[in-house]
Amino acid sequence: MGYENKSVLITGAGSGFGQRLAERLSGMGARLVLGDINEAGLEATKALCTGPVTLLRCDVSKEADCQALVAAGVEAYGGLDVAYNNAGMGGHGPKPLHEVTHEEFDLTLRVNTYGVFYGMKAQIPVMLQAGSGVILNTSSVAGILGAPFLGAYAAAKHAVVGLTRAAADEYARKGLRVNAICPAFADTPIMDGVVGHLGLPKEEAFAKVSSRVPMRRVADVDEIVQAMIWACSDENSFMNGQALPIDGGLSAV
Repeated sequence: MGYENKSVLITGAGSGFGQRLAERLSGMGARLVLGDINEAGLEATKALCTGPVTLLRCDVSKEADCQALVAAGVEAYGGLDVAYNNAGMGGHGPKPLHEVTHEEFDLTLRVNTYGVFYGMKAQIPVMLQAGSGVILNTSSVAGILGAPFLGAYAAAKHAVVGLTRAAADEYARKGLRVNAICPAFADTPIMDGVVGHLGLPKEEAFAKVSSRVPMRRVADVDEIVQAMIWACSDENSFMNGQALPIDGGLSAV
């Protein structure tokens, strides 16, 4: 899908979607700059890759870290073709909105929303200088639907969709495309947290959380990553400003 020699930045690359995405894109010839707060996870991801990889510890809730990650990619590869603002966290466990603390709400937004804002703020000037670039932000089906008892997470992910649509309009005539992906439940470390909160065996927890999904299951990581690869491919050059649900039909009902 046209990733040969492309400079690709991925946040949250130490596990889940980001780790598998890095492995897949490396096999397609991409040159990677990978960030995560988990340095051991980054090293594990690097071991899965076959091409050039630049690693940097990156806490996306800190603007300086996001700027440094972009700078590392520019220094290593001379520019930035594609950016995946993928880092995120589940936030507080399920609870009514009035019980969510200020600290829980703040942390969820700092990682899930500010992380995307800081990422784009650093990435866009580099892409503008080149006259082209593609950004994909990881939102959630909770960013396009209500998410009862996950109020802070839903707020953060709705904000990601808003940022995506604003940026898509602002920069489309300057050669940039900006989209978001909105996965439903998937077998990632964030889901491990959900399983822990539910206090059920993994299979029972997965069945419970997917009970409203028409396909009655959670997604495999590769099912989401394949869409992420397609979304930023050269062949998909006319998609812009979209919040793409990959959710087993949840947003259709």
